[in-house]
Amino acid sequence: MSTAPPPAWFTNALAAPRREGAAEADGAAIHFLEWGDRGRPGLILVHGGAAHAHWWSFLAPLLADRRHVAALDLSGHGDSGRRPAYSLEAWAGEVTAVAREVAFAGPPVVVGHSLGGMIAIQAACDYGDGLAGAVLVDAPLRRPDPESVAGSRLRAFLSPGVYPTREEALARFRVVPDQPIPLPFLVEHVAAHSVREVEGGWTWKFDPGVFHRPRFPMAERLARARCPVALIYGEHSAVVPPEIAAYTAEIMGPGAPIVRLPGAYHHLLLDSPLEFVAALAGLLAGWGRG
Repeated sequence: MSTAPPPAWFTNALAAPRREGAAEADGAAIHFLEWGDRGRPGLILVHGGAAHAHWWSFLAPLLADRRHVAALDLSGHGDSGRRPAYSLEAWAGEVTAVAREVAFAGPPVVVGHSLGGMIAIQAACDYGDGLAGAVLVDAPLRRPDPESVAGSRLRAFLSPGVYPTREEALARFRVVPDQPIPLPFLVEHVAAHSVREVEGGWTWKFDPGVFHRPRFPMAERLARARCPVALIYGEHSAVVPPEIAAYTAEIMGPGAPIVRLPGAYHHLLLDSPLEFVAALAGLLAGWGRG
């Protein structure tokens, strides 16, 4: 655990007013958090695999001064309901269900990190006529999402343990893939919202079944996107190295914004949060989306 107090920008963000609700999507209750004045340009934030809406809850208030922002827990994650089976199509439907529930004033921009970027692609393909754009945040096109890595990490996701105490569970929290985390208070924040109490102790909130889902080539779906698309990726990302970023740019086509975040890794929400917010805000401004 970190000992230094977190910076003011972080504590102020968590203290910012927010609303909380749930949308119904194909029989599942989809939990979401919401910030900013309704009537402003809409922004909907989608987390990665095994994550939850609170990966965004310290960043969304920094974007809500000019936008109406929502972050959801995908089914099988966080405080949302579970399903017998999961798919990108179903998750993309959940994004649109939350967008309807929060009543954005116009078509929103979808921003998805990692697996959330795959869902943003699917949403752009299936529902793009109702979106102002889709921003892929360190989301790979030619590799599985990084939370589906082979070996012991994958086995840990498929068979999450039960720990006697909440503190012991939190001590086991790790990001996948592993990387430097210069701001440990952010890891503590997302870890605190990642666990739930069960019989015999504490375990993770995500459903292991989210890792048993069909996988399809995403490049062809990105090519069929029916709204503008953009990419933000980390300079040192193990998931989107330069060749993958170049391939993504080729699929997106001429003029699509590509932003390399200097010094950042895959989990750039945690290692470069303020730089990411600035990059996203600049991208949206250049796009004319607020």
